[in-house]
Amino acid sequence: MSQQNQSWGRTVPVPLTLEFSKMGNTKEELFPYEKEYSSLSNMDTDPLGQYMKIAKSRGETKESDELTLKLLVALHYKIDELKRIMTNETREYLELQCKENVQALGHGVVIMPKVLFEVGAIYYARIDLPVFPQRIVPLFLEAVTREVAKVKKMHERDERDWDGYITSRERAIIRELKGN
Repeated sequence: MSQQNQSWGRTVPVPLTLEFSKMGNTKEELFPYEKEYSSLSNMDTDPLGQYMKIAKSRGETKESDELTLKLLVALHYKIDELKRIMTNETREYLELQCKENVQALGHGVVIMPKVLFEVGAIYYARIDLPVFPQRIVPLFLEAVTREVAKVKKMHERDERDWDGYITSRERAIIRELKGN
């Protein structure tokens, strides 16, 4: 079940992998991470995402089923992804130093199963969050212990989905415990 820690609140075990690199301090060292972080919020900057936002703000989607619209948008992204695969276009991601399984997540915290962090260091990370639509979530972390890092920066939409994922994991664990 979820665990409680006075320093970082409730956490839940997760079957996820975190890719991360310790960041440098100069602008030149930070720029590639900031650039990728911005590019991975593509749902907010792509033409279809922009169109949907504008249509919603104008009330043009009022009579449409929200779930159907989300499914159609997700289908559109999948078709774009297939097109990129067929034309050998690949999305390039920064090569990060480490790729490790995560022990647990909490609201604003990542817990690793072993010593991986340098206390006080800032890290750029990516995690493949199993939400709908599934996507890679970029984030910046600050190590508070050698196994625990707090989330310093995450896109607002990703933060909502992160918290929702944790809540759904808590519910799944509770259901599993009740079933036994």
